[in-house]
Amino acid sequence: MSKYYYELSITPKDNYDFFLDLLSNLTDEAIEEDEPTLIARSEESLEDVAFGIEAFSKKLNIECEINLEKKENIDWIKKYQESVKSIEIGSFFIRPEWEEKRDDKIDIIINPALSFGSGHHETTNSCVVAIDKYVKENQTVLDVGTGSGILAIAAAKKGCIVDICDTDEVCVVDTKSNFELNNAQINNSWVGSCGDANKEYDVVIANIVADVLVIIAAELKNCLKNNGTLIISGILDKHINRVLNKFKDLEQVELIQKNEWYTVVFKK
Repeated sequence: MSKYYYELSITPKDNYDFFLDLLSNLTDEAIEEDEPTLIARSEESLEDVAFGIEAFSKKLNIECEINLEKKENIDWIKKYQESVKSIEIGSFFIRPEWEEKRDDKIDIIINPALSFGSGHHETTNSCVVAIDKYVKENQTVLDVGTGSGILAIAAAKKGCIVDICDTDEVCVVDTKSNFELNNAQINNSWVGSCGDANKEYDVVIANIVADVLVIIAAELKNCLKNNGTLIISGILDKHINRVLNKFKDLEQVELIQKNEWYTVVFKK
């Protein structure tokens, strides 16, 4: 272990998730989320990463406080692990693998820094709530834009037959690893989107962003069985009416709001 390490903290004034995505792409190191601050630590210099964040914030004209420090090395991996907390959502207990499971809950293991989605973000949390309420055993489920696979794993843990897809191959690989970690089984997977599906599903889940949901609305509906359930999320409050209008031919079952984020449950 080196004598020193570098710690980069960034605190954007706005668009926290954009900066999280950017930081995740600029470094392979673990990222600590302490909203509104993001912290990356490495034994390698993080000057290039700091430069990229600064250039990004200037380009978008978003104020961002950036602080890069050289510190005496401690066991910051252990410190990072201690900062990652498990979360209880309905029937589920979502935890990193270094925490103990709960015998009274459906156990989901998600180690952070693989892909987005550990249950803490409002959209992921609301989707898990919807899955807990509306998804039933033996249903066929498609998770579109699977990310870390947390939603697909939740469905699989409820006894569903689960397919996954994502346009990012890394996410598909990470999801497969997370399924193995959870002793769960994927029925089918592919790199792409719901337009590549070759069958209809009882449940389709898409936690993406509003613009993409609008673009792929027809494909999402086409791969849903009659009387099937569609769960969509990743929708900021300023975009909710535009998204609802795109799915107005479906029956709106529930609208879940957490802070400025919406999740919507539809029936076909």
